[in-house]
Amino acid sequence: MDTQSKSNITAVSDAPPTVCSACEARHGGVCAALSSAQLIELNRTSTKRHFDAGSEVIGQGEQTVGYSNILHGVVKLSKMMADGRQQIVGLQFAPDFMGRPFLKESNLTAEAATNVEVCAFPRVGFERLVSETPDLEHKLHQQALKELDEAREWMLTLGRKTAQEKVASFLYLIATHIDPTQPFKKTFDLPLSRADIADFLGLTIETVSRQMTKLRKENVIVIENNRHVIVPDQRRLRMAGGVD
Repeated sequence: MDTQSKSNITAVSDAPPTVCSACEARHGGVCAALSSAQLIELNRTSTKRHFDAGSEVIGQGEQTVGYSNILHGVVKLSKMMADGRQQIVGLQFAPDFMGRPFLKESNLTAEAATNVEVCAFPRVGFERLVSETPDLEHKLHQQALKELDEAREWMLTLGRKTAQEKVASFLYLIATHIDPTQPFKKTFDLPLSRADIADFLGLTIETVSRQMTKLRKENVIVIENNRHVIVPDQRRLRMAGGVD
């Protein structure tokens, strides 16, 4: 075999799986920390899964059998109290990693807020990769710290902001997270119902509707078909939400 042929074989073997090349999680998610060989190994056991809006991805207290990267859509995270009351505690977007490594049971419920597609992989193989790959462990640590920072910001939103600022902050959150290829998306469909938005913000449904109408009348947003939102001016929405 000549040198050129050997080089071509090496180049092919070093290339990541084709399915990973265009995946946002490969570039902006935890998989960015993996080598091509590790991606090939993970890809052998990974599967793409689709969840319709409203379907449960994993329930609180269920055994953790695997983890996943969100490829498309929005996932709603919620916690249930002993008396059955439930609270939305967070949202996840592509290319977020979903799951808590080394935790035997899920400590919350993950539900597809929109139609969701994920790349799922078994728990044992992924946890072994985490143990063997410092860069992957570092990437997971970075996401955990990012989520902690966002949770602190959201505590400020819930504790100190007015109703209008809360609703505007929610819209700004969606606009800056719903499309991983764009830092700010000016048009999007609301991933949550008015009832879920109210739950997430600690407001009543009526208050959410009133504040949406107020933001629309002040030309901060345009609402079409009750769910489609257009943001003409990013700065005005940010100011309405009191976002730094």
